[in-house]
Amino acid sequence: MSVMQLGATSVGLGTILSIVDEGHPVALDPAVVARVAAARAVVERYMHRDEPIYGLNTGLGGNVGYRIPPDEIEAFQVKMVRGRCIGVGEPFPERAGRAMLLSRIVGMAQGGSGISPAVLDLAVAMFNAGITPVVPGRGSIGAGDLGLCAHLGAALIGLGEVYLNGRRMPAAEALRAAGLTPARLGPKDGLAILNASAVSCGYGALVLAELSDVLSASMVVAALAGEGYAANPRIFDPRLAEARPARGQVQAAAAFRSALNGSYLHDPGAARSIQDALCFRVLSQIYGPALASFETAVASVTTEVNSAADNPLVMAEDDLILSTANFHTPDIALAFDTLAIVNVQLATASAYRTIKLMNAQLSGLPKYLSPLGGASNGYNSMQKTVSALQGEVRLRATPASTDSIPVSETVEDHAPQTLLTIRKLEEQILPLRLIFAIEALVAVQAVDLRGRPRLAEATGALYEAIRKDIPMLQDDRENGPDADRVAAILRDGALLARLRDSLGNATLFSLG
Repeated sequence: MSVMQLGATSVGLGTILSIVDEGHPVALDPAVVARVAAARAVVERYMHRDEPIYGLNTGLGGNVGYRIPPDEIEAFQVKMVRGRCIGVGEPFPERAGRAMLLSRIVGMAQGGSGISPAVLDLAVAMFNAGITPVVPGRGSIGAGDLGLCAHLGAALIGLGEVYLNGRRMPAAEALRAAGLTPARLGPKDGLAILNASAVSCGYGALVLAELSDVLSASMVVAALAGEGYAANPRIFDPRLAEARPARGQVQAAAAFRSALNGSYLHDPGAARSIQDALCFRVLSQIYGPALASFETAVASVTTEVNSAADNPLVMAEDDLILSTANFHTPDIALAFDTLAIVNVQLATASAYRTIKLMNAQLSGLPKYLSPLGGASNGYNSMQKTVSALQGEVRLRATPASTDSIPVSETVEDHAPQTLLTIRKLEEQILPLRLIFAIEALVAVQAVDLRGRPRLAEATGALYEAIRKDIPMLQDDRENGPDADRVAAILRDGALLARLRDSLGNATLFSLG
């Protein structure tokens, strides 16, 4: 397994997840080693000065006015970690914890934290040994993840719990089994580990990766629905997109053209109308902002991972340590809140396409897509499921970054609730996946009832994957289990890769 060098160049979120998922060991680039050592030398020099430095020789938050006696500074670092292990609730999965630990390693490698080289080396050794801190799921307000990063710090000093090979155990036991000695924290080391947003970054990367798969597949599902509806594909003409090149619209229109390449819809007379209902007609207009908002969220998290966002910040070249507010992450919070709102647009349009495919007057197909007619229910009742799922997506689009409660004697009187914005976006993913699965299930039925016309390569692959497992609806049957099976099909790695390729642009919904 190849060793991944950290610190020489920016690390993309895709690289973070590939290191985590493929088990690559990591190492610090030689330039990082020198950078970290230079920053640590500044911390050591400030230890012998009388100047108050936040978290080095002062208390934190509302205790900023208290000076730490020189002989208590090292002990204070341990107290700082232990007293701020405030996380509660169900912990993040092991995979998320590994992404969080790796994110903090990359952040400390920037040199601004002033971390002791030995402590950073131990964090790297822990990661390579598969020792992953157990991080509770709740306790951060987005003014840094200090109270959850404390659980990363606790593991480094042999406290708290960790995962090792899927098993949960005391950190001290795991370190001992790996032949590692718990860290001895020197001046500022506790705050160097804690005062960061590594929990939000690691978690955010995982959520964006899952959403990327869902939204990529949904574009091909929408194209297949268009074939089932016999929609007019000229709406994706590049000249139309370029006439009003709103964010992402040109790229989205190009992706839909690629997804429908070779479809019967391009044959003369195939489209039933010169102008379809908006849910079919505005696909590039709503997926454009989705693409742009996704890129913004990825860029925000990537910037955070690769920055020296520490407070105070050690600037080795200037021999300075200055207080900063760079731990604050409204940029990430606002990006995730926006993306959650965008998802409602996509879910609502999908729901309308599903419902319109069942409407005989609009689609020109049998009522409820039932070949029997009469009192047959067909897919009609699935409209209720779609409505319920859309309501769930809409509920989780309520912004989380708009309110906070002042804490720490009101010194910390602003917070973007970053972790909450990420959590509620994750909670949209299952209902989103199911909405798109139902659209796909209904779309293949519409295609069959339209006489199975020539499909595009991408939509044809999706059609075949679904029909391989789920036969055409001939009589009323249980539709919920079929929708669940389509949702599972849309998660198949090989099919997903094929659908992504069909969109003609590898950067669409990419983590970089």
